[in-house]
Parts: sequence; structure tokens; C-alpha cells
Amino acid sequence: MGTEFTLHLYASSQNAAYCTARDAFEEVHRIERLLSHYRPDSELSRISREAFDHEVTTDPETFGFLESAFGWSELSGGAFDITVGRLMKAWGFFGDSGRVPTEQEISSLRGQMGWRYVRLNPDRRTVRFLAPGIELDPGGIGKGYAVDRMVRVLEDEAVTAALISAGSSTLYAVAAPPGEPGWKVHVPAPGRPEQILSTVYLRDTSLSTASYTEKRFSVGERIYGSIMSPETLAPVESVAQVTAVAPTATDSDALSNVLFVLSGPARTALLESLLEVSALVMTAGEGTALPEATRWPAPIVTEEGSLSLRIEGD
Repeated sequence: MGTEFTLHLYASSQNAAYCTARDAFEEVHRIERLLSHYRPDSELSRISREAFDHEVTTDPETFGFLESAFGWSELSGGAFDITVGRLMKAWGFFGDSGRVPTEQEISSLRGQMGWRYVRLNPDRRTVRFLAPGIELDPGGIGKGYAVDRMVRVLEDEAVTAALISAGSSTLYAVAAPPGEPGWKVHVPAPGRPEQILSTVYLRDTSLSTASYTEKRFSVGERIYGSIMSPETLAPVESVAQVTAVAPTATDSDALSNVLFVLSGPARTALLESLLEVSALVMTAGEGTALPEATRWPAPIVTEEGSLSLRIEGD
């Protein structure tokens, strides 16, 4: 999945820890074989190749994953969209070092992506594309789904406490270490990993961070990140970082990307409707990043070192 998964867990013995970890990581490999757009033999790649020519019947798990992804598309008004495969390639974020596409390339992409061009039929469990050239890219939700599947493995094996990390950008905390209120997680300042922006305790919940620094390239003094706006077909430049806490890793992963893309009023409206989540949005300012917090559970330390009051949701 283009990232590194790590697992910290408590177990009755070293051998028990090894066996559980082996099973959890095998689940990640299984999900990659199913959903990776880097693998031509994955089920998701098969759907991308065939779904315009005819309806593609897929397995229940892949169909459920697609329902979750397109559910986020509908909830966000299209701010979240996994049909951006060709767009990511045009900007050089698919195995390349990054490039600025021409206006002609961008114009041609408008007919080759868009979540409304995908039809899911739950009765027949089929997928159909209504426009040619669509390629699915699960990058904004796939890691979270894999983490949730790892959580299921740990629950089945009665693990008492664990912390799963997918590239440090999506985490899930199972219970808490002995004697602790939760797993202690530091949220770094955007572009400054040595600076702690906020410290939270996670317990049976997930945290995901979307940042312009995760994948980026520079042209002159301008920095282009890999989080795209499906409306402008270009990287979002008004936000530096978003951290979201949600009940599942699938949701925190998708939500962090949604909040990165949405504008201020739309972002606020969505957060007000999702009472089980909290978020810390760092907007890009003049040489600094400014915090906007919703139901954030911990103090926030700004780049200047001053303590910012957290803003509680209704």
C-alpha cells in the first residue's frame, strides 16, 4: 500500500505476540491483494479495467468497501472521490516524483473521473462505470480499511491492548496499556515533525492525519501536495494538515481527507453533523499554520509556543 504498518501489542508471551502479529500482518497482505491499485491482479484493478465495458460482479467484501467509499463521496458532496486514479497519475503521484500537468491534460481528465459516473447495484453486487477511462484509487481510505481489518483479527484473538499504525498517518488504539487512560499519541506540527502540536490519548478509537507533507514536490518556491480537489483537479493549497478522530480507521482516514478538501463553511457544517468525531484543521496562513478545532480533546500548542484554547462542539 506504499506505506509501513506497525503493531504494538500486549500478550501473555512472546510466542503469543508473534502469532497474533503474524495473523494481523497477513490480513494486511490479503487486503492489499484485494484492493491495491498498484497490483494489476487485484480485484480493484480488475474493476477499473472492465467496469466501463460491462457490469462487473465482485465479492461481498470489495463491494462493501466500495459502498463505504462512495458513501463518503455522497456525504461530502464529492470532496472525497476514489475515481481520481488518472488525476493522481497526471500529477506524478503514482510511483513518480511529481510533475505539473498541462492545461490540456487537466481538461481531458474531466470526463474520466467523478464519483457520480459509478453505479453500484447492491442486489446484484455489481459495479458499472458510466464514463470511459475511470481508474479507482483507494489511497484516501484503503489504509484505514486495512487497519480496521487488523483490529478484527486482534479482537478475534482476544488481545487486551494494542496500537496499530499505518505509516503513522492512520492509527487505531485497542483498549489501553495497563494503568494508562489510553495510548498516548503526539500530533506533530505540519512540516515540523519534531514539534508537538497536541497530545491525545486514544482508546478504542482511531486517529488519522492528512498533510501536505506526506507526498509532495516543489517547483520553484511552490509546494504541491498529493491531496487533490476533485473540483479543481489540482492539489489543495489552503490547508496544511488535518487530524481527525473517529470510531473506525476507515472513517478517520476518509474524514481527514474530506476535511482537507472542503472549504471553511462546508467543513464546519459537516463536522457539526458528525457528533462522534473530533478534528484539528491547520489552515495555511502567511508563513504559518492556524488551528481550527472541533471537539478536540486536548490542548493545542501553536508554532509560536503559545497555548491555544480548544473549541468544543455543541
